[in-house]
Amino acid sequence: MANRERKNELKIYLSDDEQYILEQKVKVSGMRDKSSFLRHQILYGYVYDIDYSELREYNAALAKIGNNLNQIAKRMNATGNVYAADVKEVKELMKQVWDTQKSMLSKQPYMKQ
Repeated sequence: MANRERKNELKIYLSDDEQYILEQKVKVSGMRDKSSFLRHQILYGYVYDIDYSELREYNAALAKIGNNLNQIAKRMNATGNVYAADVKEVKELMKQVWDTQKSMLSKQPYMKQ
């Protein structure tokens, strides 16, 4: 032990879930032990700080769109008619969904595998 290259011990406490996740990641990595895996993560790993505010806004927009679509469907079922204005509104709502999704995806960082 006196000739040990790494002399600084690290002791951490993990929940059962965290321990399980660590064990699974070590297995998938193909590394021989947890220490090697953790050293590799310390030296080469990434930490991502993800801002979910846009996702919350997106979910709120989807909820509004879903409500609008339900109202349109209810009106169509009640009258038995499909109105051009309703079809146009559905198309506009779907365009909002796609535009919002494209905007969110374009702002995500590129991650190399």
